Amino acid sequence: MSQKEQARLETLNRVLAGHLRVNEAALVLGVSERHTWRMLAAYRKDGAAAVAHGNRGRRPANATAGKIAEQVANLARTRYAGVNHTHLTELLEEREGIALSRSTVRSILLSAGIPSPRRRRPPQHRVRRRRLPQEGMLLQIDGSDHEWLEDRGPRMILLLAVDDATGTIPSALFCPKEDSRGYFRLLWRIIERKGIPLALYSDRHGVFWPRSRGRQDVKQGPAGQGNPTQFGRAMDELGVEQVFAWSPQAKARVERAAGTFQDRLVSELRLAGADNLDGANRVLDAYLPRYNERFRVDAAEDGRAYRPLSTELKLGNVLCFKYRRTVGRDNTVRHQCRAWQLLPEADCKSYAGSKVEVWESLDGELSVHYEGEEIPIQEAPRRANLLREMQRKKQARLMERVEAYMPTPVEPDEAAEATRRQPTARMVAYWEAVQIAKSKGLSLRAISRVLGISRVTVTKYARFTQPPVYGEGSCEEEAREQRLTESLVSSP
Repeated sequence: MSQKEQARLETLNRVLAGHLRVNEAALVLGVSERHTWRMLAAYRKDGAAAVAHGNRGRRPANATAGKIAEQVANLARTRYAGVNHTHLTELLEEREGIALSRSTVRSILLSAGIPSPRRRRPPQHRVRRRRLPQEGMLLQIDGSDHEWLEDRGPRMILLLAVDDATGTIPSALFCPKEDSRGYFRLLWRIIERKGIPLALYSDRHGVFWPRSRGRQDVKQGPAGQGNPTQFGRAMDELGVEQVFAWSPQAKARVERAAGTFQDRLVSELRLAGADNLDGANRVLDAYLPRYNERFRVDAAEDGRAYRPLSTELKLGNVLCFKYRRTVGRDNTVRHQCRAWQLLPEADCKSYAGSKVEVWESLDGELSVHYEGEEIPIQEAPRRANLLREMQRKKQARLMERVEAYMPTPVEPDEAAEATRRQPTARMVAYWEAVQIAKSKGLSLRAISRVLGISRVTVTKYARFTQPPVYGEGSCEEEAREQRLTESLVSSP
């Protein structure tokens, strides 16, 4: 007998001995008084056996037959060896005609000592982390992709930071996408308003976590990395410790805050009529004080742990993009398909072969630094191949403008076709020469120089798909087209 049945038997014995009334026994047994009388009658008739459940020892009506269970176990050992439980359930129904649920198949296999071939990671014991005692000791940062403007404007990303001690939002920002530039702007606002936090808690987004970094390096900071991200390099210069989360539950505070913003801020934006990025940021700045007042939690300790920004440190020199470059022999460095000329100085006339850093500010301004000193630069002259490519694109744009202004040709009738003159041999030769030179990639200016004809004529021959044919009375039209082409060529 089970412990529950033994407890019931003892309660019934107390009732029969007169130590307990029936209504009190019903309360102890958790059944109605009427059912307690039934149990007493059965106990007087059959004894202790009446306390046991009536289906004990009986085979359930919906139980799987033993032959089917044995067949499933044999198939799992032989033909379908190594197949997981869900896949095996599907195969049994499709190929063997055995329709069982996945839980039934799993129960049969486990009873037969056949575990699932697919190993699952055992659940980890998680403990709720305590809040840090002081404001500014840890900020959780993350981006939230959501239809913030619904159907009124473009899709945006909300970058927000949550203080771990108080649950407040020191700053938040709407950006077109989640990238390093947006997080730099977010941190800039936090440092200007509060100061430098001691640590940042984030996920392993590409902005924070180098792609080549493994989990074994989790205790190493950005300074220990050979190739940190731009954000990691900036945090190392500011002395901010980076902590990385390995699951969304680890940074639950910022996740819950993002959910609250998705619920409330969308309505605030709709009520304010915001339909673009700037308008959404204005509504967000006005909403943050109300949010902090509503959801603020008092920290365990008074004061703030934010560090003030040093007077010797400029945020613009830290929260920027820095790229290492090697100076060429012509004292130029390349950045984003553009060359920059390093100008000579009195103490260093040549930087050829030196390692320099190209700094790109959040506004897109560039500067080059060598051994901590800024080097004056200017944009270098373009190479000949680049100039030719630019000329080719310019000529292509010119041709588009010429074709846009040209009148649409009208299909001539048979009478007019009969009166048209045939192209001369020289016109055919010029047209073929222009087409051949054009197929080789020469510009119109180069074709004109090689063939010794005007660029206007080259432009005309390049436009036609066959040798040009001029009929009677077309001299005026030809002169008008020539004047139009010359005006377009001379225009910038």
